[in-house]
Amino acid sequence: MAWVLLPEYSQPQTVIMRIAFLFVGAQIFGILVTFVHLPDMLGMLFFGVLYANLGLANFEGYQKFELFLREMALINIMLLAGLGLDGDAFKRLWFMILRLTLLPTIVEVAAIAGLAYLTLSMPWLWGIALGLVITAVSPNVVVTVMLKLKEDRLGLNSGIHTLIYAMTTCNDVVAIFMFGVIISVIFSTTSLTQQVLQGPIGIGIGLVFGFLYGSMLQFLPSRNATYANGLRFVLTVLGGTIAVMGSRVIGYTSAGALGCVTTAFIARIGWRREEARLTAQQLQAQQIASVPKRLDLMWKFLKPVSFALIGKEINFNVLQGHVIGYGALLVLVGSLFRLAFAYLSTYGGNLSRKERAYITISGFPKATVQAALGPVALDLARAASVSSAEQLALASNVLIISVLAIIFTAPLGAILMLRLAPYWLKRGDAVEAVDSPTTPTVPSPLNANAFKRT
Repeated sequence: MAWVLLPEYSQPQTVIMRIAFLFVGAQIFGILVTFVHLPDMLGMLFFGVLYANLGLANFEGYQKFELFLREMALINIMLLAGLGLDGDAFKRLWFMILRLTLLPTIVEVAAIAGLAYLTLSMPWLWGIALGLVITAVSPNVVVTVMLKLKEDRLGLNSGIHTLIYAMTTCNDVVAIFMFGVIISVIFSTTSLTQQVLQGPIGIGIGLVFGFLYGSMLQFLPSRNATYANGLRFVLTVLGGTIAVMGSRVIGYTSAGALGCVTTAFIARIGWRREEARLTAQQLQAQQIASVPKRLDLMWKFLKPVSFALIGKEINFNVLQGHVIGYGALLVLVGSLFRLAFAYLSTYGGNLSRKERAYITISGFPKATVQAALGPVALDLARAASVSSAEQLALASNVLIISVLAIIFTAPLGAILMLRLAPYWLKRGDAVEAVDSPTTPTVPSPLNANAFKRT
């Protein structure tokens, strides 16, 4: 159809068709790897790597379109994360969430910065910046796996899903905010006071926007509207888009993802109160066409886009031999420190040892944030008014080690989370299955009454 309607854009050598081939190929590779019992995201990721290293991933002139696709995937995944948060579980587990966010992050960054100073002679500020890039947990990998676990009704008890969602989101917010502060100090583009205040102001903007927009979604559109769920879905995606793209426009990028999560979380509180008043038949119809179900469908299209674009950033030409060995060591040691202190951070809750171990490994996979932050330092070094060879070399090392973190941790982390879940997590009961936005279970009158009580 494209060749008939727009022949000048649909030739195989055009950029727009190479973009289309990237996503179609990623979907096909994702399906193929499932036949050998591997998660489809691995096939999508490695097809992006293959595509880039065959020289087919030069999308010159379409960088804004590529950025838009990345942001839509981020919006989708953050909205799903926000809808997956349970307010009651969040109140009950807030102290553990705080520990899981701060303690493993601080220890991993410190270990990476120290090793980078000893092995690669990186200055302390550069080592901290590298550690902040590496420490961020991949929301794409984690949320994708958690959605699969919800379909299988695994880990729905004890607030484990909320704990992992919140840990991932808070970890990324802290890492991105601190990376911006450290990298601004290194390059000294503006005053230190402005850079230090930018992160907290952005977080405040994200929280306020998310609360206001999410509160609006609790009442608009009316539940009695003919297409209430469809309108809610459109308005929810619109709110996430405003949060992410608007934050980039106003210069407070830390507000974007946080605004998405807060919007979905606040809106879901009101929607659940509304669902508690529905009959069993009304609840069935509501669950089948709910906003989370529609976002799940949207994610099935955006997942190959997201992972293919991450893989596309991994170009073997930038991997310099003298950094690869030490870089792999940094990633390994930093990950081991994170795992050890994350496990210690899970003490104090009503969780079994296996559940605590599963929460621990959920912080292992890295991909999304590394692909986004890895090239930032190199771009800033190249754009500096006085280009420094030392800064260019250090920024290149940050990019190389970011790539290694993606290659080593994203596939292994996804495999571990998927393979260990049936052994380490409990299956949810029927009530939890109804509450799960990804499980289209038909509720019985008994289940509906139990759901109302919750």
